[in-house]
Amino acid sequence: MATAGSRKGGRGRKALTAVLDNDANISAGKADVAAAAGILSPPQKAKRATSKSSKGKAADAAAAEEQASVVDAVSELQGMLEKLRLEKEKAEEMVRERDEVIRRKEEEQGRLQAELKKVQRAKEFKPTVSIPLVKALIEKDQEGEKKKGKGKAGHERKKPCPAYVLWCKDQWNEIKKESPDADFKEVSNALGAKWKALGAEEKQPYEERYRQEKEAYLQVVGQEKREAEAMKLLEEEQMQRTAKELLEQYLKFRQEADDDGDGGDNKKASKKGKKKKKEKDPSKPKQPMSAYFVYTQQRRAALVAEKKNVPEIGRITGEEWKAMSEAEKAPFEAAARKQREEYQVEMAAYRQRKQEEAACQEKEEEEQKKIMKQEALQLLKKKEKTDNIIKKTKEEQRKKKVGGAAAAADPNRPKKPASSFLLFSKEARRQLAEERPGVASSTLTALVSVKWKELGEAEKQAWNGKAAEAMAAYKRDMEEYTKAAASGGDASPCTSSSASS
Repeated sequence: MATAGSRKGGRGRKALTAVLDNDANISAGKADVAAAAGILSPPQKAKRATSKSSKGKAADAAAAEEQASVVDAVSELQGMLEKLRLEKEKAEEMVRERDEVIRRKEEEQGRLQAELKKVQRAKEFKPTVSIPLVKALIEKDQEGEKKKGKGKAGHERKKPCPAYVLWCKDQWNEIKKESPDADFKEVSNALGAKWKALGAEEKQPYEERYRQEKEAYLQVVGQEKREAEAMKLLEEEQMQRTAKELLEQYLKFRQEADDDGDGGDNKKASKKGKKKKKEKDPSKPKQPMSAYFVYTQQRRAALVAEKKNVPEIGRITGEEWKAMSEAEKAPFEAAARKQREEYQVEMAAYRQRKQEEAACQEKEEEEQKKIMKQEALQLLKKKEKTDNIIKKTKEEQRKKKVGGAAAAADPNRPKKPASSFLLFSKEARRQLAEERPGVASSTLTALVSVKWKELGEAEKQAWNGKAAEAMAAYKRDMEEYTKAAASGGDASPCTSSSASS
C-alpha cells in the first residue's frame, strides 16, 4: 500500500546506473592513484623524458623566432623613425615657406592699404573747373535737334533742285489738265519730251534760278562748315585750358593731402558717409497744410506746455481729431482751403517767374553762343593767318635756296587805311574794356563783332563815311608816291650799283 501511495503521490527517483567492476576501470583507477602518488612505470618514465626534450627544442625555436621578430620590429621602427624625421624636416620647410608667404602678404597688404589711403584721398577730389561752355551748348543744341527730329541726328539742309525739276514743277499741273487719266510714268515721259524740245532761251530762266539757289546753298553750307570747324577748334582750345587748370588743381590737392596725413583721411572718411541732400529752391512756395495739420499746429502749444513729447502729441491729436464732429472740423478745413488757394496763386506766379527766368537764360545763352561763334571764327582766322605766314615763309626760304631774293618793302610807301569795321572796333573795344575789366582779348573781339552785326544801317553808314575819307586820302598819297617812284626809277639802278661797289 505504501508503494502504491508513493507512486500516486509524486515522482519516484530513478535508479542509479550500475558501475561494472571490469578490468579497464580498475586499471584506470590504479593509474590515477599511481600518478597521484608519483610512482610511474618505466615505459611512462621514458615517454615523459621524450616529451621534455621535444618541449626544449620547441622553446628554443620559439625563442629564436621571437628574437628574429624583435629584430624585424626594431628595424621597422627605425625605418618609421627615419620616415618621421624626413616628414618633420619637410613640415619644417613648409612652415618656413608659409611664414615667408605670410610675411610677403603682410607687406603687400600694408602697401595696398597705403595705396588705398591715397585712392581714398583722391576720391575726395572735387575740382572747381566747370565744363567748357562750347561743349555744353553743342550738346544742348544736339538734344534739341533730336527732340525736334524725333530721334534723328538733326535735319539736313535740302539741296537746290536742278533746272529740269524746277521746270517740271511748273508744267506738271498743265500736263495733268491735258491728260487727267495719265499715270506718273506717262506724265514723266511727256515732260521729258517737252523739255528736250525747249530752246536755250526758254530753259535759261530755270537754269539761272538753279544757279542762284546753288550759290546761296553753297554759301550757307560753307558758312556752316566753317562755323563748325571754328567751334571745334575753340572747343579743343577750351578743353586744353580746362585740362591744364584741372591738372594744377589736382596737383595742389595731392600736395595738401600728403601734408595732412592720416588726420585728413579720418576727417574725409567721416564726411564720406554723409549723402548730399538735394538743394531746394528757396523761392518756391511751401505746400499748404491739411485741416488736420492746421488743428495740430494750433493744439501743439497747449500740449507742449503740459510737457508732452512728440509721440504723445501725435497720438493725442490723432485721437481728438477722430472724435471731432464735422462742425468742429469745419473751421480748420476752411483755413486749409484758404491756404490751398493762396498756394495756387503763389505757384502760378512762381511758374511765370521761372518761365521768364528760363527765357532770359535762353536769351543769354543765345548771346553767349553768338559771342563764342565770333570768337571761334577769329581763332580760325588766326590759325589760317598763321598757316599762311608759315607757308609764305617756307616759300621764301625755298626761293632763297634756289637763288631768288625777296624785294625789301619801301618804308616811304603809304599805308593802307583801316576799314570801317576796324575804325568801329577801336572805339567799341575801348568802351567794352571799361565796362568789363578783366575780360579776355578774344572775348572782347567777339563782342565787338557781335555789336557790329547788330548796328543799324545809319550807324554803319557813318563809319563807312570815315573809312571812305581815309581811303580817298590814301589814293592821293599813292598817286604821288607812284609818280615819285616813276621819276626816280632811272637813278635807282645807279644807286644800287654804287652801293654794291
